[in-house]
Amino acid sequence: MSQFSEHNFKNEKALVRVDFNVPLDGHFNITDDTRMRAAVPTIQKILKDGGSIILMSHLGRPKGGPEDKFSLKHLLPHLKELLPGATVLFATDCIGAEAQQKVKELKPGEVLLLENLRFYKEEEKGDEAFAKKLSDLGDVYVNDAFGTAHRAHASTAVIAQFFPKDKKMFGLLMNAEVSNAEKVLHNSEKPFLAIIGGAKVSDKILIIENLLNKASDIIIGGGMAYTFFKAMGGKIGNSLCEDDKLEKANELLKKAEEKGVCIHLPADSIIADKFNADSMVSGSLSNDIPDGWMGLDIGEMACETFSKVIHHSKTILWNGPMGVFEMEHFKHGTKCIAEAVAEATSNGAFSLVGGGDSVAAVNEFGLADKVSYVSTGGGALLEYFEGKELPGIKAVKE
Repeated sequence: MSQFSEHNFKNEKALVRVDFNVPLDGHFNITDDTRMRAAVPTIQKILKDGGSIILMSHLGRPKGGPEDKFSLKHLLPHLKELLPGATVLFATDCIGAEAQQKVKELKPGEVLLLENLRFYKEEEKGDEAFAKKLSDLGDVYVNDAFGTAHRAHASTAVIAQFFPKDKKMFGLLMNAEVSNAEKVLHNSEKPFLAIIGGAKVSDKILIIENLLNKASDIIIGGGMAYTFFKAMGGKIGNSLCEDDKLEKANELLKKAEEKGVCIHLPADSIIADKFNADSMVSGSLSNDIPDGWMGLDIGEMACETFSKVIHHSKTILWNGPMGVFEMEHFKHGTKCIAEAVAEATSNGAFSLVGGGDSVAAVNEFGLADKVSYVSTGGGALLEYFEGKELPGIKAVKE
């Protein structure tokens, strides 16, 4: 594996796997361009060296071949805005004669965006022949797509074998993602706090289990907290609960106690009589929610307690919201946590925020630049913290 920042791309055609899987509205406008902006420094370094770039990405989940709504051509105008001064071209396929011809004509300083990789089912299958066709387009392979590093797809993992060690590398974004994640997982300054939210315990069991060996404290919020309260004999009304995970919740609490890890659950909740924006809203202790009501956010006592824990921490990992923050009535808890994490960061803590909803939250509250690092990889970051080896990282390192 070669080091990206030391590599000179002069006169080379760099095949760069980016993660341009961005959300689009009904008129194909990009509603959040975080992932595209994150790739810009890597692109600029290659162009500055005098290289040219072939960008490949997926977008959405096309079912059986090309679909207009998943075409990367919709990203072209914005990509041109992000790369002023560069010539940005588009190929209506990612392999085949047109792509090959356009790559052949590509001059130093030019960028070619290939059509959606997932228009071929071979991409997700990790097909070797498809990966080989992609690899033939470039002299050097750069993986800058941390968001797909947990997938053993043709363009993220299989392709790397077709490049010699000095011609395959991580881009600047991938390097930053991996080094920040490693800092938290392997070199964290204590006390190390993990804030885990979201709806389901089942999605977060593995990450909690792995973090029990690393963290000093774990805050559990969001819908998943009520499975823990029910497991401990509490009344949770109509709150979200995974009944088949009650035993597991108790097991996690017991393991934490044995390891001396302090698990913090929200003492109180903001509750509603139904799951929508115009429901009746009240407050309750989290383990004594009346029948017919459901917990949709953490309450004031929980905000206060959690903020204190956050302020005492030196390393903070945050994955998942504290409530249904998309609804006005239930965003206070997540906002309160975001502000506490930002404040702790300004006082010297190292904070890593990852996972779609947590990232959306820090962006919405204008706090993205007040935390140490915002990860672009949801599933990839989760699997990394579960202790799994990510195929996209392993393939480039081999």
